[in-house]
Amino acid sequence: MLSGLSKLPGPVFLSIGVFDGVHLGHRAVIRRALDDARAAGGTAAVLTFDPHPLRILQPEHAPRLLTSTPHKLRLIRALGVEALLVIPFDRRFAATPPEEFIKALRDACNPLREICVGHQWSFGRNRAGNLEMLRRLGDEMGFDEVGVPAVEIDGRIVSSTLIRGAVQAGDFETARRFLGREYTILGTVVEGDHLGRKLGFPTANLAAHNEQFPPDGVYAVEAALRERRCKGVVNIGVRPTVHASGGERVLELHLFDFEENIYGEEVEVFFRHYIRPEKKFGGLDELRAGIDRDVREARAKLH
Repeated sequence: MLSGLSKLPGPVFLSIGVFDGVHLGHRAVIRRALDDARAAGGTAAVLTFDPHPLRILQPEHAPRLLTSTPHKLRLIRALGVEALLVIPFDRRFAATPPEEFIKALRDACNPLREICVGHQWSFGRNRAGNLEMLRRLGDEMGFDEVGVPAVEIDGRIVSSTLIRGAVQAGDFETARRFLGREYTILGTVVEGDHLGRKLGFPTANLAAHNEQFPPDGVYAVEAALRERRCKGVVNIGVRPTVHASGGERVLELHLFDFEENIYGEEVEVFFRHYIRPEKKFGGLDELRAGIDRDVREARAKLH
C-alpha cells in the first residue's frame, strides 16, 4: 500500500489529510510540505484517503463531499504536487494502531523528513493518534512533526463543514472565499432520456462526482470541457413536470451553440448567476417556453 513512497527521491516531506474540498486550510498544509521539500531539495508527497473515513466508521454522520477523489486529486496536482498516494480506507485500515501506521510510513520513505497535518488531525485506531503523539514519534523515529495552524477569514476558521453550508445555501461567494477557488461541480456525461433534445434544447446529464449540491433551480453557468470554456444553463432538481411524484435529483446542462457528442467525458461546471427556483409547468409546451426564457436570460447574464 505504501510501496510507492519508497520510489520517491528523499528526503520525503508528507502532507496527510482527507482534504475534502482542498480549501485554504488544506492548501496551507500541502504548501508547507511543498515549501519545506523545495528548501531541502527533497520530495513533497500528499497522502489522502478514499472513501471519507466517516463513510466507514460512522456512515450515518458521513458528510456530503465537496470533491470526489478524482476531483480532489486534480485540485491537489494543480498546486504543484507530483507525488500522490490514495490509501483505501476500510475497517481493517481503521483498526491500525497509530504507532504502527507512522512506523510504516517511516520505513517506506528514504528517508522520511517531515509529516505535515492540520491543527486538529487525529489518526489510527479509535483516533488515538494526535499531534502530541506524532511529535513524540517524530523524536523517536527522526522526522519533524508540523501541525499547521488553522486558517481564519474574518474571524471564522476555514472548514469543509462551513463551506458545505455555504454551498447548500447557494452562497457561492462565501464558498469561493473559503475554498480559495470557485466552487464547481465535476461530473461525467451520461445517457439521459433525450427529452431536452425533443424540446429543442439538448442537454447533457451529469453524473456528478460532488455530493454537496447548491439549491435546486436554474443557473447560468460556464463549463470547462476539452480544455475550453463553454457557456450554458443548468437545471438542478427532480424535474417535477415530467416526474409528478418527484424523480431522482439530476443535473442537466444545456450548452449554447454546441452539438458535439460528449458522452463519457468529464465536464466541470462553474456557477455564474442564479436564475430561478425549479418549478412545475402545466405541460411540455409550457416547459419548452420556460426553458426558452431561461436560455435567453442566461445568455444575457453571461454576455
